[in-house]
Amino acid sequence: MNLRRDVFQAIADPTRRAILLLVTTQAMSAGAIAANFDSARPTVSKHLQILTECDLLLQKPSGREVFYQINAQKMKEVADFIEPFRSMWDNRFNKLETLMKQYKPTK
Repeated sequence: MNLRRDVFQAIADPTRRAILLLVTTQAMSAGAIAANFDSARPTVSKHLQILTECDLLLQKPSGREVFYQINAQKMKEVADFIEPFRSMWDNRFNKLETLMKQYKPTK
């Protein structure tokens, strides 16, 4: 069964976010990634599977090992989707900050 996972559910998990941070600068093997966590290796493998199914990670075979690296294009798609929301909240907080600076408490 080819289950398509939701990207936002995938990045909602703190362990998966940590994995994404680990592989941002260099490709890593599953064992090297797992060494950074207290979880059992099969648990980390499941996280890697989910991130790969969401196309957030790419797998690159090298000999007997598989290296995982960030899929920059997919991460850009996620960032592009989120950007309008970030901008909206930045604007709202800026307006609130302006109002708070103008506020003078009465005694």
